[in-house]
Amino acid sequence: MQCGQNATSVIGSEPGSLLGLHATTLVDEEEKEKLDSLLDDIRRSGQERTAMLTVKGENGAVTEAVVTAQPMVAEGEGLAVLLHVRVALPPTAPFQDPALMRRALLDDPLTRFGNSLDLDQTARGLIDVIAPHFCNVAEVLVLESLVAADEVHGDATNGSAILRRLALTADDGNPAWPATLPAGEVLVYPAGTPYTECLDKAEPIHVPRVDAEAAAQIAETWRRGPVAELLTDVSMVLLPMITGDTLLGLIVCTRVPGFRRFDAYDIEIGMEFAARAAIVIDNARLFSRERATALALQRSLLPNRLSAPTSVEVRHRYLPGSKLIEVGGDWYESIALPGARAALIVGDVAGHGVRAAVTMGRLRTALHTLANLELPPAEALHVMHELMVELGEQEPHFATCVYAVYDATTGTLEIASAGHLPPLLVRPDGSNELLEVPPAPPLGVAGGAAIESREFTVEDGSLFVIYTDGLVESRGRDIDDGLARLRGIFGPDSPGRPMEDLAKATLDGVYGDHHRDDIAVLIARLRRLDQDRRVSWTLPADPAAVRRARGLVRTQLAEWQLDDLSYSTELLASEMITNALNYASGPIELRLLLERTLFCEVLDRSAALPRLRHAADDDENGRGLVIVSQMAHRWGSRRTAAGKVVWCEQLVPGMEHTEELPTAAWPGEFHHR
Repeated sequence: MQCGQNATSVIGSEPGSLLGLHATTLVDEEEKEKLDSLLDDIRRSGQERTAMLTVKGENGAVTEAVVTAQPMVAEGEGLAVLLHVRVALPPTAPFQDPALMRRALLDDPLTRFGNSLDLDQTARGLIDVIAPHFCNVAEVLVLESLVAADEVHGDATNGSAILRRLALTADDGNPAWPATLPAGEVLVYPAGTPYTECLDKAEPIHVPRVDAEAAAQIAETWRRGPVAELLTDVSMVLLPMITGDTLLGLIVCTRVPGFRRFDAYDIEIGMEFAARAAIVIDNARLFSRERATALALQRSLLPNRLSAPTSVEVRHRYLPGSKLIEVGGDWYESIALPGARAALIVGDVAGHGVRAAVTMGRLRTALHTLANLELPPAEALHVMHELMVELGEQEPHFATCVYAVYDATTGTLEIASAGHLPPLLVRPDGSNELLEVPPAPPLGVAGGAAIESREFTVEDGSLFVIYTDGLVESRGRDIDDGLARLRGIFGPDSPGRPMEDLAKATLDGVYGDHHRDDIAVLIARLRRLDQDRRVSWTLPADPAAVRRARGLVRTQLAEWQLDDLSYSTELLASEMITNALNYASGPIELRLLLERTLFCEVLDRSAALPRLRHAADDDENGRGLVIVSQMAHRWGSRRTAAGKVVWCEQLVPGMEHTEELPTAAWPGEFHHR
């Protein structure tokens, strides 16, 4: 006689006790006639017969069953029949039918949640399938070294692997499971437990029953008291997830007391599920790693913050064209320059993805350096063009760029463009126009006109908007329509609107376009530095100008209540004026600018830039710039149309030296909003 594990509860007796008894012993008194009739029919026909009968169950209960009788050939007299007694599984007894478990685990679910490339979502999908159909409690754990974004985690001091619990679910209604074993936890299981045994052997571990002593020992070594109660009298199967030769982690399946314990056939089904789950987890892991790499690359290439003079307010928006790889060739930049000036830049490298982003990073770094060297916009873009030509020898590249420098002391805006769309200027009265800048081919494209700049005088409160073509051009929209839309956004009321509202309005309606290009937008509200924060004097080319400059500086700093900086500023101004007297002719201009820092500038008519050198002991000259470099926070020089400017910067005690930016609601918000 053969019987299933639940035969005792179905037939109400131990299977062995029925040997030698008549088949009618299985059924109720009222059903004996039906069974006798069934057997007589088989005796006459010699064919298989099936009937619905009520069988006696455990504790006097009766159960409706499908009884199939198959005649068998036997020696001697009498009838030998093979009886199949099949009853429906009660709702309180899952995990009984292997065919149902196999179909629930291996058919549709893996295909459904395998479509997701999010690691956490994939893990959640796994346990939501396995927990109702295979076990009561399920958790997915992966090696931390495989999912950590940057850091490589070694083993713990006791030799155990460091794991991360991606997801856990329990359908037994016990809230202690997620409270004791929280999802997202990075943990080390104690040595000598089934968990570490599964990881060490990379084989399934079957624990038919965890007794109270073993559960208490695990809880004690792990220092988690509730674990003892949770694991007492449970049945466990630990399934390693292996893809290729790589062990990714394990799936821990637990059946609580009152449910059928795991057997060898369950392990076979579970390992088939774990093998397929490992492929899904590995795909999601690799995608998550690539996406994290792309985001880290983008955030390292784009500026972390924008700087500008105190009178200039700047906002930006950046939106990558690809949803899978959030990185592209567009970039933006706002750099505070000495003398209350700002470099405002937007560029676009042809192409998308990581390759365009790498080229963009090179250009942005080079242009940032050129801006700090204070090259005029046209000269800076020319150097960039030569760089792009050199890069093009290895791999064809070209890029467009618009570079503007705003001087907050004079209200002038100098713009140069290399194949880029025209900037938009919005005046304080609400009128706007697309500025005409001398055309030039994109950077890296040989031939065409040379890069030239044009200077505009800007009214206080004007808005200056530079952008990439992704904002105004798409597959379903002509560029002229896009420019008209942009001008409509910056309409008559725009000069008085908050900058954040204007920045958000530029991207309204573009998120739904799945075929859009990368978008970068830079918006600046331009105002001159307050008159009481800047002062200048014209001095004759006479040695007496040094003494007069000291007095002017002393008086002005007293008015600004910066007496503590008076001595150092007087010394710096006198050294720079002396240098101008020695190497330039004509009148000299001395200028003081008070922003977050104090700038002292000396303008002369010589185009020769000063060079820092160390004088010998017997030299009478050559020590002035050494003194300036040691006493000032920064110093430098730049050419102008009439000559040059030599400047130095000093920190002002008690004044914030960094630009105040809006508080980010989430990391990287200023890159993506």
